[in-house]
Amino acid sequence: MSKDKNNKQNNPQKVKSTFKRMLNYSLTYKYILLVVLILCLLSNVLSLFGPNLAGKAINEAAAGAGKVNFGAVYHYAFLMLICYVVSSVLSYAISVIMMHVGRRLAKQMRKDVFDKLMSLPISYFDRNQAGDIISRVSYDIDVVSTCFSTDIVQIMTNVVTVTGSLIMMIIISPPLVTITLITIPLAVFYTRYMGKKTRPLFSRRSAKYGQMNGFVEEMFSGQKTILAYAHEDAVIDDFDDINGEAADAFYQAEYYGMSTGPSVGFINNLGLSLICMFGSILYLLGIVTMGQISSFVLYSRKFSGPINEIANIITELFSALAAADRVFKLLDQTEEPLDEPEAITLTDIKGDVELKNISFGYIPNVTIIKNFSLKANAGETVAIVGPTGAGKTTLINLLMRFYDINSGQIFLDGHDTKKITRACLRSAYAMVLQDTWVFNGTVFDNIAYGNPDATMESVVEAAKAARIHSFIKRLPKGYQTVIGEDGGNISKGQKQMLTIARAFLYDAPILILDEATSNVDTTTERLIQDAMLNLMKGRTCFIIAHRLSTIQNADHIIVMNKGQIIEDGNHESLMAEKGFYYKLYESQFT
Repeated sequence: MSKDKNNKQNNPQKVKSTFKRMLNYSLTYKYILLVVLILCLLSNVLSLFGPNLAGKAINEAAAGAGKVNFGAVYHYAFLMLICYVVSSVLSYAISVIMMHVGRRLAKQMRKDVFDKLMSLPISYFDRNQAGDIISRVSYDIDVVSTCFSTDIVQIMTNVVTVTGSLIMMIIISPPLVTITLITIPLAVFYTRYMGKKTRPLFSRRSAKYGQMNGFVEEMFSGQKTILAYAHEDAVIDDFDDINGEAADAFYQAEYYGMSTGPSVGFINNLGLSLICMFGSILYLLGIVTMGQISSFVLYSRKFSGPINEIANIITELFSALAAADRVFKLLDQTEEPLDEPEAITLTDIKGDVELKNISFGYIPNVTIIKNFSLKANAGETVAIVGPTGAGKTTLINLLMRFYDINSGQIFLDGHDTKKITRACLRSAYAMVLQDTWVFNGTVFDNIAYGNPDATMESVVEAAKAARIHSFIKRLPKGYQTVIGEDGGNISKGQKQMLTIARAFLYDAPILILDEATSNVDTTTERLIQDAMLNLMKGRTCFIIAHRLSTIQNADHIIVMNKGQIIEDGNHESLMAEKGFYYKLYESQFT
């Protein structure tokens, strides 16, 4: 770990800012926390009476042989029992209340994070692993929630206990208090030193856990490919390396974090030994009574015990701060830019699309699309072909405004798309992508996605048009059959046909087909082609295809290479030119 990174993670201002943001979440329940604080005060005040009553009982018992006042001893013992029982009941009530607060805080934080994820641009998900994002939503928020529900209460309780114990110790014997205060600075300085040392270790632990979760998620999603290439051993070795780094990060954080409590406990026990030694001297000199020494020792234990607990809590607090920092970094991500104030919502969209001299690059100073122009009139079919990496899918991302162009203009029905609301713009497109997406739900729900008013009749009609109705009817519950997560219980071709049916039902004026039949066999593809022709009627269509036999009827065929149009025409004219398109077409049949 670099020195600069350590300094950044140890920045007190950053830690303070993260802690304040954590507290802001808890202040949503400030009235509940006020009640908890009052209960903490009552519980600890009652608990603090115990040692004082015990000292009085010891004084009554130490009166001498035959002089013990058993009535007073029983009286003080009974009062002490009542104090401890009531204190325990209040502590239980506090724990229950804070458990509910922690649960609600976790729920609110997850909602905020998920809402944030829904407003982030596509570029964020392109840059970050899904597993790492999931780790922030689940593990990191759980750590923060646990801190709220347990550590905050312990801190409040311990502050009250330490303060009350110190006051009682001063009342009982100021000379013995001076001895106690000798060890306090030592414990404080040691805790502070260890805090600076462990804070970056907990940040590293959270980061490594996120990396490990990202790797696991990535490998699970590609399990079939791993098995197909017999790559299991290599994946296991890679996981062992990442798992080892995560385990080392966990060990280092926990080792230094857990060593803080016992070390502070040793310092406190050293102070207790000094109290016993000097207390004996004061007793022999007649300055204090046996009951006072007993009470003082009990209060010193109450005084030093919370300090020891606070040292352990600080370790957990650093872990929560590291987790909270990862969550807040996600919440601080720049959202997709808002629509311009004058942005309009179009009605009755025809489907005229025009791109004028656009340029775009994912990375600054690296341009992928260069001075690109294209016009598609309403109802026309435009096919985009070219080698891998030519910029075909990037062009689709720009049409949908998943990314904004660096220069130039894109028009929809004569309106600059930057002056149209994103919701309106994206609702004008129906998409069928090569990477199909279905969710854990019924077949009906998957086809009706995006059309909440869909009826069973309209869903069945769309399924018939996509040539998947007969397959659905053979399922155990037909359209009410639940599809597994990511369509695990149906084939890729069937998933793709479901998404085609979804596009049929969506009924948008513009259609984007990105390798829409790449996962179906040739026979099924021919069947779907007829359905696709019906789907494309009256719509502006953009088709990305590697199988050039599927785009011969397109009105325009755009041939792209290195982000630029190198040929433009229909199938016959491009074949007659015997240029780049001709070579691509011939290569598929040679």
